[in-house]
Amino acid sequence: MRVEVDPLVCEANAVCVGLAPEVFDLTDDDELEILRPEVPAAEADRVRHAVRSCPKAALSLEE
Repeated sequence: MRVEVDPLVCEANAVCVGLAPEVFDLTDDDELEILRPEVPAAEADRVRHAVRSCPKAALSLEE
């Protein structure tokens, strides 16, 4: 599974960071950084939840 962000849509609300901090982080410039684009199996459920919870629908998954 691979997770991606649309930087033009993302407002850096950090909902995903709170739900899956091993995969998502905010830079010092308040831009979303994906730490692990290839999602480890152990994190898959939390990343799916983070993608569904994004208030701007800026995240997508390729399974």
